[in-house]
Amino acid sequence: MRNIDKFLSLLDGEIDGLLLTSRYSRHYGAEFDIAEGVAIVTKAGCRYFTDSRYIESAQNGIKGFEVLEINRENPYAKRINDAIADFGVVTLGYEEDYLTVAEFMGYEKKLNARLVPVGGKINGLRQVKEDYELERMRKAQQITDAAFTEVLTRIHAGMTEKELAAELIYCLLKNGGEGLSFEPIVVSGPNTSLPHGVPGERRLKDGDFITMDFGVTYQGYCSDMTRTVALGYATEEMRKVYDTVLKAQMAGIAATHAGIKGKEVDAAARQIIEGAGYGPYFGHSYGHSIGMECHEMPPCSPSGETVMEENMVCSAEPGIYLPGKFGVRIEDVVIFKADGCENLTHSPKNLIII
Repeated sequence: MRNIDKFLSLLDGEIDGLLLTSRYSRHYGAEFDIAEGVAIVTKAGCRYFTDSRYIESAQNGIKGFEVLEINRENPYAKRINDAIADFGVVTLGYEEDYLTVAEFMGYEKKLNARLVPVGGKINGLRQVKEDYELERMRKAQQITDAAFTEVLTRIHAGMTEKELAAELIYCLLKNGGEGLSFEPIVVSGPNTSLPHGVPGERRLKDGDFITMDFGVTYQGYCSDMTRTVALGYATEEMRKVYDTVLKAQMAGIAATHAGIKGKEVDAAARQIIEGAGYGPYFGHSYGHSIGMECHEMPPCSPSGETVMEENMVCSAEPGIYLPGKFGVRIEDVVIFKADGCENLTHSPKNLIII
């Protein structure tokens, strides 16, 4: 089924058109990425609007949509209203998670249709991945694995976290990344207790843990991985915490299969950490879904009631964070399968000491 047909399947009487404003939904529906634009999907016709910077690419690359340019004479509101009139739209579904209040109020005031929030339904179409999507995600993860292998050769005492982050970004792009899934997290020493710490001026030194959380985009799809390595040496406590996190991740991965709830996967990993006495130091979820966005739904979290389906993709990233001392996180990305899971991440997970 074409992606545009998935969007059309949402037009069930409650709404007779979709207004696609997010880059992710426009890319998914048109199967072609344009940085800026708006699209409208109806059973009577589909149109894609963008400006002069992107119009040639859009006209050459987008299939299944009539592509029209917006300009001073024909701004977005006019183009959308023309489509509303031409296609007989009364109720228009919109992506509430991707509009500011000001943008929504502008559309509500200017458009000649009743707006209904349907973002959850639109995003839900992307939860189960098609084969071509999985291939792109495998390639994105291959790039990430290659970058990790290379960046290990660049780490040395005395460099700052910012300098290591720059080296990591270089390796990600050099090995084929088309962009970054997110700004890499590169922290060291006591800063590793900050799950989403920001690279700073701290200089790496022997006895540090170094946590690197990073990913790339490839043909519109994300990778995401985390590795924690030690510089020079690791203390007995560092090794104990690392081993606990690794055991927790492996327990979560072993529990991963289609038909299980997200919270059950989380629990399999969480009980290992709690059993080792570190429960209060694992504050985030075991994992999040991933695809065109680095963080998608549904999660593998303590509240994750969704039954995971075959070909959903989720991160596996338990962690332990001891304030003022250090932290450890290990993250892979896995595909849910009927009889288990496929792990897309192939970088080693034994404690690496550089």
